[in-house]
Amino acid sequence: MLKADPTNWLLEEDNPSVRYFTLTDLLKHSDNASEVAKSKQQIMETGIVPQILSKQKSGGYWGSPSDFYVRSKYKGTVWTLILLAELGADGKDERVRKACEFILRNSQHRESGAFSYFGTDEIGGRRDAVIPCLTGNMVYSLLRFGLLEDERIQHAIEWIARYQRFDDGLAERVKGWPYDRYVSCWGKHSCHMGVIKALKALAEIPVEKRSSNVKNVIDRGVEYVLAHHIYKRSHDLSKVSKPSWLRFGFPKMWQTDVLEILQILTKLGVKDERMQEAIDLVVSKQNDEGKWLLENTFNGRFLVSIERKGKPSKWITLNALEVLRGFYE
Repeated sequence: MLKADPTNWLLEEDNPSVRYFTLTDLLKHSDNASEVAKSKQQIMETGIVPQILSKQKSGGYWGSPSDFYVRSKYKGTVWTLILLAELGADGKDERVRKACEFILRNSQHRESGAFSYFGTDEIGGRRDAVIPCLTGNMVYSLLRFGLLEDERIQHAIEWIARYQRFDDGLAERVKGWPYDRYVSCWGKHSCHMGVIKALKALAEIPVEKRSSNVKNVIDRGVEYVLAHHIYKRSHDLSKVSKPSWLRFGFPKMWQTDVLEILQILTKLGVKDERMQEAIDLVVSKQNDEGKWLLENTFNGRFLVSIERKGKPSKWITLNALEVLRGFYE
């Protein structure tokens, strides 16, 4: 299906993160292979990750410790932690661990396990500022850093399994906490971003370690996404839900697009005819070199810029190849 093979381009050493994921996720090389170990080490030594870590404050945060989410988009600690997780930063690194502990201490609501966009030193994240997309993103990031067995992460996973909804505009709005706080998150139609980020987080849990509740939530979430044919309105499949989802970007932060959604589904092993239009869209976007362009970006708002808008993107190309392989093989 490719017009050309971009694999050698992805394996170039100028982007150690892409090289590492090309070796492991696309070419399926063992983690013990010498070139895989070398590329993993290079992530922490060259390129974007060490640039980001060099800007970290001694307390494990970036910017202001009290402003880790709202006013500091997309330079605060929450956003930087997501970025490091996407780039494959080493969760054993002391600086990464400090960032994880900072977020767990300041953003996680102790009682429920969910994550909040406001916090206090005394009680962690505020109960009235808990939102689903942030919780999904933080669980995803912390799982990528190897914290699955941490009881605080298990608590957060339990929150997703208990509270995440997949309403499609057919039922009355659910009442009670946390549903009373934000209509945009918990209205009669569930927020797409909350759904996608919850699935993204749960997809990081190894199959053998998923509880029955987690498996049930994944099944419900997958069916919700498939009912929308990935990017359509479920009650009128001739219409696109979010036109911006048709423009591929990296990283997506709290937003999403067709490519990210397909990545999550294929990682979960989903192959369904309702994905076909989205798959065809991905195929249609490659250029004559078998590469994909960066169409959407937050560059200028991050601590560092990632690739150039309108130019061939190693990240989009890698993700597109993973999706096509996962769907067709």
